[in-house]
Amino acid sequence: MADTVQPDTDSLQIPGDSSSVPSSPATARSDCSIAPLTPSPSPRVEVRPRIACPFSVVVAIDFGTTSSGYAFSFVQDPEAIHMMKRWEGGDPGVANQKSPTCLLLTPELRFHSFGFAARDSYHDLDPEEARHWLYFDKFKMKIHSASDLTMETELEAVNGRRVRAIEVFGHALRFFREHALKEVKDQSSSVLEGEEIRWVITVPAVWRQPAKQFMREAACLAGLVSADCPEQLFIALEPEAASIYCRKLRLHQVIDLSLRTMANGLDPDGPRPFDSSFRQAREQLRRSRHSRTFLVESGTGEIWSEMQTGDKYIVADCGGGTVDLTVHQIEQPQGTLKELYKASGGPYGAVGVDLAFEAMLCQIFGGDFIQSFKAQRPAAWVDLTIAFEARKRTAAPGRPNALNVSLPFSFIDFYKRQRGQSVETALRRSNMNIVKWSSQGMLRLTQEAMNELFQPTITNIVKHIEELMAKQDVRGVRFLFLVGGFAESPMLQRAVQNALGRSCRIIIPQDVGLTILKGAVLFGLDPTVVRVRRCPLTYGVGVLNRFVEGRHPPDKLLIKDGREWCTDILDRFVSVDQSVALGEVVRRSYTPARLGQRKIIINIYCSATDDVTYISEPGVRKCGTITLGLPERAAGGAAVGGGGGADRREIRATMQFGDTEIKVTAVDVTSNLSVRASIDFLSN
Repeated sequence: MADTVQPDTDSLQIPGDSSSVPSSPATARSDCSIAPLTPSPSPRVEVRPRIACPFSVVVAIDFGTTSSGYAFSFVQDPEAIHMMKRWEGGDPGVANQKSPTCLLLTPELRFHSFGFAARDSYHDLDPEEARHWLYFDKFKMKIHSASDLTMETELEAVNGRRVRAIEVFGHALRFFREHALKEVKDQSSSVLEGEEIRWVITVPAVWRQPAKQFMREAACLAGLVSADCPEQLFIALEPEAASIYCRKLRLHQVIDLSLRTMANGLDPDGPRPFDSSFRQAREQLRRSRHSRTFLVESGTGEIWSEMQTGDKYIVADCGGGTVDLTVHQIEQPQGTLKELYKASGGPYGAVGVDLAFEAMLCQIFGGDFIQSFKAQRPAAWVDLTIAFEARKRTAAPGRPNALNVSLPFSFIDFYKRQRGQSVETALRRSNMNIVKWSSQGMLRLTQEAMNELFQPTITNIVKHIEELMAKQDVRGVRFLFLVGGFAESPMLQRAVQNALGRSCRIIIPQDVGLTILKGAVLFGLDPTVVRVRRCPLTYGVGVLNRFVEGRHPPDKLLIKDGREWCTDILDRFVSVDQSVALGEVVRRSYTPARLGQRKIIINIYCSATDDVTYISEPGVRKCGTITLGLPERAAGGAAVGGGGGADRREIRATMQFGDTEIKVTAVDVTSNLSVRASIDFLSN
């Protein structure tokens, strides 16, 4: 720890000082400067008890890439989780536990519908009219992939028009808010006020802090939570929520892939995606699904009872857009969870199969034609993707028959008009023998074709799990839980079973697509269940420390008031992969650099490595800003460096880690008033 610390000179005003070294990246600010107290108190790490907000019901929203849903539970009956009612619309023969993550806006940018209703309404529009409506599908992936996410980031609708992403997400969350509130009130005998509801929104664990803040901002825009009561909303990490629910599982509620015998990598009983007992359990669940209520164990389930303190397991959340991995360790007898390794994953979700199918269409019919068709027949393109999605879900290893994907008539007609030949001729000329043509207007995808579509995504998933299991801290994993919608795929199940079935037990919960949603409700009821997490990045602030000749480079020298400082030093708050307990805080004390100052600004930096000394090094990026507003105080205090040290204003700033979001609190010691504090990861 350095002798004294002071936020970087982005937040430091030096009136009349021209001695700053030109190569320093710092720039003077005239209104937001702070300085260290002398002597600077040593930073303290403490665990802050969570302050409970009174609430009567928890509503969790699983905002997925391909499908979304919500569930809720009343505090007085926490063992009953109520799922959303059956959605309007939907696909025949499919249990519509969730709704597609689709949003439809009018040409005037007003909300029209979400989910099945949006998809069906868009489908029914006249082709010419549809070109003016804004249809968004799988738009969550934009937030994952955006490296420069801000409040001004835009999303592109199918027709090419662009809208601010925060507005699109706000519309979707407002729909869930209204839908959920109506159903909660229908089931509640008492009159519920808005502040009696605790909301939980799920996000991938691999999302960075800007994306998590973005979801909170969208929730504020949608009316789920206000800035005055931020504790009313929790951001839950998807694999972590699944892990919390898996603690409750009984043996009859799971399928254990590791118990299935294999011969040359194949199931001797044929390509059945589930064993008979699992199919019977699913059928029984389907018959009782009209109740839409699931009962969870009050304690831990039978699988957990087999575990001992120190046992490790991995949860692999295989969703539509991402695969998200988390490693937990059991803490008995209290049953709490400890994260052993920072969350990892990547864009290896089921959407990868959809993109591979689109690439196959481009190879057959030409990329320029597919782009033209998407732009001029947007509703028909949506129909085609829906048709493929339905067939994709039935794909299984060793399937003897080809899968038929219906081509919309408008596709066949549009290709004839554009190219002057039939789609059958195009398919024949493409020399793609693994795709056949049916005279009934269908593409016939052979087993070889389906393998080709699935293989790249599945290979990435298996490789990522294998690499994680080889880490020193992760070796000796007993269980691998596969959750998320893509985990229902027999293609993925078989690949994971072949690769990992001999090294650990592979468990798939029933209704695997709802595991995250149920766990998110449990997390909202008891957010202390995960006691220790790992930091995904190194976080700190840029500071000035006393310049030491021979230790600090000359180009970092800054002279202020006759004193020599080293600029651009990263003062660490936490390090990458460091264990932090729930509510753990790091505290610093500062003072304003001039009298009458109304706010201070501290810039936050992050790095994927811990081997960092200066904020100007490669790989270090500014990721946020803490803005602390200061209430007015009586005049007469001494300036920094003056003789009235007792009159200097002390600002105690505390960064809280261990939760799913980084939080900041601050207090003005002189007046004992709390200071408004916020971390802005979305500013440019």
